[in-house]
Amino acid sequence: MEQINTATIEILDFRSEDQIWFERLNREWIEKYFHMEPVDVQILTHPEEHIIKGGGVILMARQQGRVVGTVALRFVKPAVYEFTKMAVAPEYRGRGIGRALSEAAIARARSLGATKIILYSARKLEAAINLYRTMGFTEVPVDGPYKRSDIKLELTLQ
Repeated sequence: MEQINTATIEILDFRSEDQIWFERLNREWIEKYFHMEPVDVQILTHPEEHIIKGGGVILMARQQGRVVGTVALRFVKPAVYEFTKMAVAPEYRGRGIGRALSEAAIARARSLGATKIILYSARKLEAAINLYRTMGFTEVPVDGPYKRSDIKLELTLQ
């Protein structure tokens, strides 16, 4: 697959008009591999209420003005954020956008004073798990809010 010049990718903060893309991109992968859980519906339909108002951040990746990906950092407790709801449009996968979003989210977490980022995933999402491991995330015991999660990873920030 052709690698995208990630320099042409803009990663910007969520605006209320991005909600439809945040929901569509995440619904696509969740419904492809799993099913929507009540917590997914709440977060995807009301991201400002469930992520931003609680002290979190949502980032949107755009190429030439088109939304091609997203990721959220949900505030868990002081200095700890959950890396969640990362999605890349199917036609853009495998081109470095997930890595660019991950790097931007990690940088934002640092700027927010985070010392740890946690994430919940599923082992069958091999490409995502491999990306997280290359970013320095390590496996810890699972204790998450999602029924589909069978792996929890964390990244300690310096």
